[in-house]
Amino acid sequence: MNEVEVALGDRSYSVHIGPGARSRLPGLVAGLGARRAAVVSARPIEWLPDLGVPTLKVPFRDGERDKRLTQVERLCRRFARFGLTRSDVVVSCGGGTTTDVVGLAAALYHRGVSVVHLPTSLLAQVDASVGGKTAVNLPEGKNLVGVFWQPRAVLCDTDFLETLPPRDWLNGYGEIARCHFIGAGDLRGLPVHEQIVASVTLKASVVSADEHDHGLRHLLNYGHTLGHALEHATDFELRHGEAVGIGTVFAGRLAGALGRIGRARVDEHAEIVSGYGLVTTVPADLDPGRLVALMRSDKKARHGLTFVLDGPQGPELVEVPESVVLGCLTS
Repeated sequence: MNEVEVALGDRSYSVHIGPGARSRLPGLVAGLGARRAAVVSARPIEWLPDLGVPTLKVPFRDGERDKRLTQVERLCRRFARFGLTRSDVVVSCGGGTTTDVVGLAAALYHRGVSVVHLPTSLLAQVDASVGGKTAVNLPEGKNLVGVFWQPRAVLCDTDFLETLPPRDWLNGYGEIARCHFIGAGDLRGLPVHEQIVASVTLKASVVSADEHDHGLRHLLNYGHTLGHALEHATDFELRHGEAVGIGTVFAGRLAGALGRIGRARVDEHAEIVSGYGLVTTVPADLDPGRLVALMRSDKKARHGLTFVLDGPQGPELVEVPESVVLGCLTS
């Protein structure tokens, strides 16, 4: 079992990575002093150990279409009817959309209830469950309503991954691929357990240095500006990791068009992403103008189109002229 600390002073917590990590959950609940627990799960509840306290069991459905404020209200009302108090605990069990929605509900209910995440997808284990970002979507864009609410612990039980369908693996690989360009190095060919540890270690170091996304943490959004727009434009037929993979390759092309990196580094973006079996090109039937409009609503945007781009000093946040973006989208 590997343990990675997210160092945030008195709000520090550990990410436990390995087979059987879920077995630590009862001890965590006891250590928090919780007298009740609410488990919100996209997986069968019987997969989880007995928590040793009265437990509300709430089924949930992974997927961007349920990543909405209405679901946050539904969960909070269930918590209230159960009698959950501020000294109790909420447990999420599912993929990245589950950890996002449940994390936001925990953050808002009674102005903050402890939450423990049990991510069950590769994408959630390498990224979504760690770092305290919680959010839901609006019709106008992705992740536009949310707060920072750090979990008390994250349990990445790799046994959950044994039942993942192939597309769920690809979804996670999109986030792993983008780590190549923000400091993790080449993770291709490593056992998945080591890929998770490397990705979480990188994210923990960034979050510890910039919890609230004022600067350094923007680097974690490599490939996400176009990625989020692609998700929205395809009505989420393109999944998050798939879209981030395409967005990562596009970020390389933009950096090349701006003269920030050379041709070899541009080509490396496509090589790394395709090396994980991911698609690297924007779907031909999408309107470039529509994608640009969606990217303008990206939560990183300040004065126009904002991307995290590679460069001589490494990746950084860059405002890119619309003409350059459209040129790369249409060439």
